[in-house]
Amino acid sequence: MNQRNTTSRTPVANTHIRLDERGVAWIDDTQFKVIEVVLDKLADGMSPEETAYQHYNCLSLAQIHSALAYYYDHQAEFDAEIERQKKQYEELRAKAGDSPLHKRLRALGKLP
Repeated sequence: MNQRNTTSRTPVANTHIRLDERGVAWIDDTQFKVIEVVLDKLADGMSPEETAYQHYNCLSLAQIHSALAYYYDHQAEFDAEIERQKKQYEELRAKAGDSPLHKRLRALGKLP
């Protein structure tokens, strides 16, 4: 069979992505959320290869590329969720105040 036959091309869906009952995107057969790979890319500028290495080769390059493709297909939703989580973190951090370690370091003049 000629692999270059363009008359019978059929798209193949192999996204490596699944949605849970809450609509959260996960990488198939793993415990990794798509947003985790996205944050590696956005926060640290990690390449897919670096992401694979940092996750102890638990993720294949195909899975990582699929996660990033899913992000780009749903970028506005992911960016809104990332911003929501950031604001929530900042609110909780402000509400919690300084940790005991920060208080000790501040008393020792090590922190402003």
